[in-house]
Amino acid sequence: MNSATDNHALPILVIYTGGTIGMQESARGLVAAGDFESRMAAALATLPPDRQRRLPRHVLWEAASPIDSSSATPADWVALANMIAERYREFAGFVVLHGTDTLAWCATSLAFRLQGLSKPVIVTGAQKPLEAADSDALDNLEAALRFATESTLREVCVSFGGRLMRGCRARKWYTASSLGFETPNWPLLGEMVDHAPVLYPSRCWQSRGAPQFELAATPLPDVVRLLLWPGIRAREVVRWLDDDQIKGVVIECWGSGNLPEDAELLGVLARAASAGKTMVAISQCPVGGVNLDVYATGRTLTEIGILSGDDMTPEAAHSKLAHLLAQALSPEELKQRFLTPLVGERGAFAT
Repeated sequence: MNSATDNHALPILVIYTGGTIGMQESARGLVAAGDFESRMAAALATLPPDRQRRLPRHVLWEAASPIDSSSATPADWVALANMIAERYREFAGFVVLHGTDTLAWCATSLAFRLQGLSKPVIVTGAQKPLEAADSDALDNLEAALRFATESTLREVCVSFGGRLMRGCRARKWYTASSLGFETPNWPLLGEMVDHAPVLYPSRCWQSRGAPQFELAATPLPDVVRLLLWPGIRAREVVRWLDDDQIKGVVIECWGSGNLPEDAELLGVLARAASAGKTMVAISQCPVGGVNLDVYATGRTLTEIGILSGDDMTPEAAHSKLAHLLAQALSPEELKQRFLTPLVGERGAFAT
């Protein structure tokens, strides 16, 4: 291992956790598979020579038991953040290979735990396995390795389908398309053009100062998502909110922050807030955010202490709330930090 401190002299650490990118066929369909190092090397060796020469030196860490990402938990992402933090000085950047089902959750979780990055952390995967016909895996792997060498990139990103996206803004958008993900409330951070990475610096997050990682211990506080539906009744919500183990609630409202005009339902939310549960409101609409001043019920939410999630994704609102609740902050500190963009997860893009 090169001991130089210059990032350009250091390799990239590729972390293989599992997911479709490394799966293989079985009698029952695709299953998680190992021996990824030799398989990845064989795939990269099929690239044209000029593209092979542009790949950075890299080292692979392979999970002993690769998993389908639908089985991933916040504890897995805490462990990933800890690994990156522990080996931070050894590598110029990091590539995390992850299943697509919870890839956006992984990227968002890493973003809040790895605040203050001065190196890129690129999360990617594939819609088809590495060895499958017409697979997107090799292109995604090549792009992630190339973006991971961009020293001016200082955040957790998702690289997929030739596009670079802010990790805490990404959502899985397509079940099968090679595009995979979108960031509905933030523009692309970069793209692969003629097999070369191109960044759009004005859209990238500018971290301030030295790394200030916040590596919360597990288990994380329990946070639930309350998705409104037509005909929702207060007694159904009580079953969730009366649980003393629940510390936070993400309320997914209609439109710009609307709820049913139901005094009993609002009363349940008010009692939960007064009992010390931290609650935040986001929109069910993927594009845009909440504005709790538009409708009377939205203003009622503000009056009972529910915080605006602005244009955050459900993944970001949930992950951020759980992360902050784990920091043992005072209620006022928690509120202030939730309402402040920590890693570019909230706030409209100004052109």
